[in-house]
Amino acid sequence: MKVIKPLACLVLLVPLLSACADEAVEARMPAMEATAQPDMGNLPPVTAVTGPESRFEEGAPPPARTPDVIYVPTPEPVVDAMLEMAQVGPDDVLYDLGSGDGRIPVTAAERFGIRAVGIDINPVRIMEANANAEEAGVTDKVTFIEGDLFDAHISDATVVTLYLLQSLNVKLRPKLLSELRPGTRIVSHSFDMANEWEPELTREVNGSMVYLWTVPER
Repeated sequence: MKVIKPLACLVLLVPLLSACADEAVEARMPAMEATAQPDMGNLPPVTAVTGPESRFEEGAPPPARTPDVIYVPTPEPVVDAMLEMAQVGPDDVLYDLGSGDGRIPVTAAERFGIRAVGIDINPVRIMEANANAEEAGVTDKVTFIEGDLFDAHISDATVVTLYLLQSLNVKLRPKLLSELRPGTRIVSHSFDMANEWEPELTREVNGSMVYLWTVPER
């Protein structure tokens, strides 16, 4: 009786094992592809609740589109540092892009008596901001606009404040440089502009970074 050597057996088995493996992969691929696709029906709808809870949520309309960021309030010490770094004075006009509950424009109007404008896409935040301005007694100095900050007219600003994301700051940079006058100060909480624009000044405030730029001469 002829004895087949182990190596010869291995050679004969390799094609068979390979064919079985290919069949197993083909059988699994449809299931894997189905798993990889997100279930669009389970995604949450855009609602007025974007960020911290608000007493204005009930019955409020949703934003016109999905907000770029979830609203997170800027701590008061950071607000103070942003206004200080921008050297806000009585002749300034401040625009806060993504103004949330309006604390930066309201604080600027209270402290310096300046005109301030807040722009936010979420109607709940606009209602909050107007209520805060009324409570502070600065409704004659502060205006809040419900709208997309990328479409906003900002050429009147001499100071612009931001608390967005680095990617949004970079996307916003061409608008800032083309629409704002030279000398306008831009202050951002937490996020810089990557390698697109180096800040002139940075400061750490209670663990948060604050960045300052000035629009250059054209």
